[in-house]
Amino acid sequence: MLRHIRPAIVLLVLFSALTGLVYPLAVTGVAQLAFPRQANGSLIERGGVVVGSALIGQNFTSDRYFHPRPSATTGADPSDSSKTIDAPYNAAGSGGSNLGPTSQKLVDRVKASVAAWRSLAGAGPVPADAVTTSASGLDPDISPANALAQAASVAKARGLDQARVRALVEASIDRPMLGWFGEPRVNVLQLNLALDALRSS
Repeated sequence: MLRHIRPAIVLLVLFSALTGLVYPLAVTGVAQLAFPRQANGSLIERGGVVVGSALIGQNFTSDRYFHPRPSATTGADPSDSSKTIDAPYNAAGSGGSNLGPTSQKLVDRVKASVAAWRSLAGAGPVPADAVTTSASGLDPDISPANALAQAASVAKARGLDQARVRALVEASIDRPMLGWFGEPRVNVLQLNLALDALRSS
């Protein structure tokens, strides 16, 4: 009996070591050598202080900044004493809302987002990503159409020339990889940091 159990135990220990230690350490080592910034979270620093990640959206609400797409992440907002309001862009609660097209809660949320968009950007077409959430709830990017539609209100709030703000948006557009993979997009945090730098320059 022992001669049948011994190989099973040896294989269990061997594959546990290979898949539980060797492989993860090798992948981590290669990632740290080849892509250190990405492996450490694509963190964005200003003046030696981490202000966010290029991979996780932030909740900008001031009219002086470009707004991200809505977030459906869950988990109570730490500043909410009632613990009933979900915290947007909560990386610990990543996920979509799972609300279906017949959900009244979804309809009400989209209507509120459209109304907020109209007060921010005025009349005209509403970009889909301005009123819909992403599957992760953490999307850091918006479409160029969304960013360009916000340019006038941001320029007005900051007392800047609208053409200058639109040029900043155009310069901030990330094009599809190799011209084919993905969609054009604008990282909201990086755009807002560039906006702050534009004001101080």
